[in-house]
Amino acid sequence: MSQEERFAFLAEWYDPNAALLRQYQFLFYPKDRSVEMFDMKNHRTFLRRTKYDDINLQDLFVGNRLNVFSRQLHLIEYGDQYTASKLGSRKEKTLAMIKPDATDKLGTIIQLIYDAGLTVTKAKMTALSRKEALDFYAEHQSKSFFNNLVQFITSGPVVAMEILGDEAVTAWRRLLGPTDSSVARNEAPDSVRANFGTDGTKNAGHGSDSLASAARELEFFFPSTGRGPSNTAKYSDCTCCLIKPHAITEELTGKILNAISDAGFEISALQMFILDRANAEEFYEIYKGVVAEYTGMVAELCSGPCMALEIHGSEAPKTFREFCGPADPEIARHLRPHTLRAVFGKTKLQNAVHCTDLPDDGILEKLYISIGVCKLLTTTVYICICIYIQTCSNLLVPLQLIEIMLHSS
Repeated sequence: MSQEERFAFLAEWYDPNAALLRQYQFLFYPKDRSVEMFDMKNHRTFLRRTKYDDINLQDLFVGNRLNVFSRQLHLIEYGDQYTASKLGSRKEKTLAMIKPDATDKLGTIIQLIYDAGLTVTKAKMTALSRKEALDFYAEHQSKSFFNNLVQFITSGPVVAMEILGDEAVTAWRRLLGPTDSSVARNEAPDSVRANFGTDGTKNAGHGSDSLASAARELEFFFPSTGRGPSNTAKYSDCTCCLIKPHAITEELTGKILNAISDAGFEISALQMFILDRANAEEFYEIYKGVVAEYTGMVAELCSGPCMALEIHGSEAPKTFREFCGPADPEIARHLRPHTLRAVFGKTKLQNAVHCTDLPDDGILEKLYISIGVCKLLTTTVYICICIYIQTCSNLLVPLQLIEIMLHSS
């Protein structure tokens, strides 16, 4: 009789009560989508085999974070050779960079990435300085196009993304198409460069040409020892939007970004991140004791990756909140059927996006996301920050001391 298929991982969970990083063997049984956990330190069962429908095979890869019964698990290693060979043998990470001429097509490009079977695991909008551009493109320094390339790449914001998938390096370069956009239009008319590029420099995107290059370039934008190039947040005339984990898991990110842009809103900053439960509780603290769904809101927000957007423009908090629609998608579909929550939301908790309720909160929430979520990846530290910001009304508004625990990722 053949043994039932199962996949094993070594997982970590930060216990905030004991301030300890606990390790577990995490098992997933695809036949009935059940999970099981063993406490590595105490050599005992932590969770008996239990059906859990919120995990799919595509969620199982080293580096991902899973929310299992309100515990956020970080998968740090494959637990056995079978799991590594079945789920990890062809998995690669590569850098996808959207250049200044195509950032307005970001939603469409992300959707193409999903359609190709790839996953976006990190993302950040940044404006490269000349020094950063020189460092990134150092290998092309002797080429005739080097100066034009540096000038172009620093002419506006870029979006850097870490892409994960089977043979991701080759798959993303195939999706990009030939370097010269005019050649791409002849040889690969459906490619990114054919549709959104102009020539060999203004060619919409960049892709690592090897695993070694991918490792170096990902470290440049998402360094393991620091923050990397800064984001493009303006912190004025803005509001904060979070694309929630369920929407990202359901591969709705590109469609939501397109809907926001098509409605005339400017996305002036963007960053993908994962919130732990403590930070999710702090972010939603204003709702505690006020709305009955508070606990569920927190659980959803820390259940997987989120994408934070800074929406910039006149009266952005008011107009964007109206565009998001009522918090309950069912009500939104009846009263305002073209709003984000009506189109992409499922339930009151999984309603696609969070948006700022009050004008001043837009700046505060964006600052919290920008500063509070950044991780120093090599250690666990406490940061206490006291910030004073200039609001649109020219009044200094204090952001209370924020004590944030940043965990290893």
